[in-house]
Amino acid sequence: MTSQSPAHPRFTAEVVLRWGDMDAFGHVNNVQYHRLLEEARIRAFGEWFHSSGGDTMLRSGVLLARQEIEYLEQMVYRPEPIAIEMWVTQVGGATWDMGYEIRDRDMLYARAESTLVAFDLAAQGPRRLTADERAALGSLLGEPVAMRRRR
Repeated sequence: MTSQSPAHPRFTAEVVLRWGDMDAFGHVNNVQYHRLLEEARIRAFGEWFHSSGGDTMLRSGVLLARQEIEYLEQMVYRPEPIAIEMWVTQVGGATWDMGYEIRDRDMLYARAESTLVAFDLAAQGPRRLTADERAALGSLLGEPVAMRRRR
């Protein structure tokens, strides 16, 4: 299930946890957070780029260039989905940055930020974002992720 509020530049994807996401310590393993973010992005792309053919971005190519996660609370398995809020923090010629919050009603589990690159699979190189892609990303432009910065 996904939702989007026109007054708030965030897109929310609900992602179901898997029993196997837990590690020996009984909480969702840090590596699984990357999978959760990927699944949320795929759902978002289907909505964001709908006017330009739905999964066009996925078929033409998109690469994850960077991802940083700040873990705030331990998450344990439960059958209810986790909410991943996403927004765009910057749009460039061929790249864009996205912010994320992984949460439920009562808890913020993690914040994340990633850089994605529009990629031409045939030419095996970056490509410029189209006007439609820029418009879709620009409609979700918001503040940078409020992460602690390393010294």
